[in-house]
Amino acid sequence: MLNRRQLLLGAAAPLLSFAKPARMSGKERIDRALRGEDVDRPPFTFWYHFGLEKHPGERHAQATLDFHRRFKTDLVKVMSDFPYPKPKGNWWEVHKLDNPFPEQVRALEIIRDGVRGERYMVETIFNPWNVAEKLSSPKEVVRLKNEKPQALLDALEVIAACEANHARRAIAAGAAGIFLAIANADASVMTAEDYAKFSEPFDRMVLDMVKAEKLNILHLHGGKVYLSRFHAGWPASVNHYSLHGTGVSFEETRRAYRGCLMGGIDERNYRSLTADQLRRQWQAAQTAAGKSFILAPGCSVPNETTDSELTRLVDVLEA
Repeated sequence: MLNRRQLLLGAAAPLLSFAKPARMSGKERIDRALRGEDVDRPPFTFWYHFGLEKHPGERHAQATLDFHRRFKTDLVKVMSDFPYPKPKGNWWEVHKLDNPFPEQVRALEIIRDGVRGERYMVETIFNPWNVAEKLSSPKEVVRLKNEKPQALLDALEVIAACEANHARRAIAAGAAGIFLAIANADASVMTAEDYAKFSEPFDRMVLDMVKAEKLNILHLHGGKVYLSRFHAGWPASVNHYSLHGTGVSFEETRRAYRGCLMGGIDERNYRSLTADQLRRQWQAAQTAAGKSFILAPGCSVPNETTDSELTRLVDVLEA
């Protein structure tokens, strides 16, 4: 005959088997995605430019914290729009700096304290070629490449060393890695040979400074990206690019790339996407990418995107 304890346990068993599983935290989702393990839903993030580069780092930090708390992102992707210091002479006569972005470092420290270890954060770094363009102009950088290639190479090396210093400081300030934005590994910007000579060595210099970190992300920006260059051999655990800008599916990329894929949402038309369209884009990207996947737009969403438009994706995921 069953005793009272056995009867109670037997009655509880069906209830236990149908108990709702505990929700994963944002960090758990990221960790499991990096390892290619099951998640309750894919980790996600999105972002845009706050336009606060003329304000102190405290203002930038508060805007970042407010944004990511409001939309419950799993990954705090920190924007970095503070300008690189301009030299007094020619723009390419840059000098080595131990701390080229002090306000950004201050912002990172405040964001770290505000996040309280509940989310991973990554620091955005625009690659040395992009910094050179901002110090002058895209046209001027190309002119220097053609007329004084060694002067450009020397400038890019200095910028890379300074950005590597910043990457090191970002990790010390609590970042789990860097989000290295590369916009010139693209056939519409330069040849593959020019990228190999004038950019790749310096992009690697920045990444190599933080190569041991778990969450380095390569953001491969553009419509004609040399994606195959980044399938292996880079100290980054995640590759991020625009499906809708490049027309290259995750299914195609997955045949050659074994790391974590990030993207899936159409950033260009984000504001007009319905909940059903967002759901279909998410599911198609996740099916193609597999378990090692972070859901995100292919780049920043338009700066004019409203809270209700951003919330649409949050609601789809929460559903």
